[in-house]
Amino acid sequence: MRKAVYPGSFDPVTYGHIDIIKRAALIFDDLVVSVLDNKAKSPLFSVDERVNILKEVCAPFPNVKIDSFSGLLIDYAKENNIHVSVRGLRAITDFEYELQIAQTNKLLSQGTLDTIFLTTSLEYSYLSSSGVKEIAAFGGDISKCVPDFVADKIYAKYDIKR
Repeated sequence: MRKAVYPGSFDPVTYGHIDIIKRAALIFDDLVVSVLDNKAKSPLFSVDERVNILKEVCAPFPNVKIDSFSGLLIDYAKENNIHVSVRGLRAITDFEYELQIAQTNKLLSQGTLDTIFLTTSLEYSYLSSSGVKEIAAFGGDISKCVPDFVADKIYAKYDIKR
């Protein structure tokens, strides 16, 4: 059985993330989308909120499970018997950063965790969670960036009426 993990902050999940999830779900028998609980960041949404949002977003994909973790991805992967990590790439700058992480994970996992890269579809190549939050914080339109129910939750965090 082919199993992979798509780790990330997903703060918030965007159409770019959803694009990667859909495509990875076609490649793997089981895909775990796992929210990283990064203590070094101050996220807009709690881990539980992000997990619940992802559960709603991923409901149409029967082979996608939502989870969360803290610590190193290699430890999470080992505990869950996962040998492939999925990462999305928007631009060459993403590749440079993601390649270093992939190589480090490969080394630290003693070769048991590989990374595959999926390039984001062109219509989502401009999207980033931080960009979405910035647009929303100023009351801008994020309807082309995230599903409507996610946009509602983001605007509510900023106390902005739509």
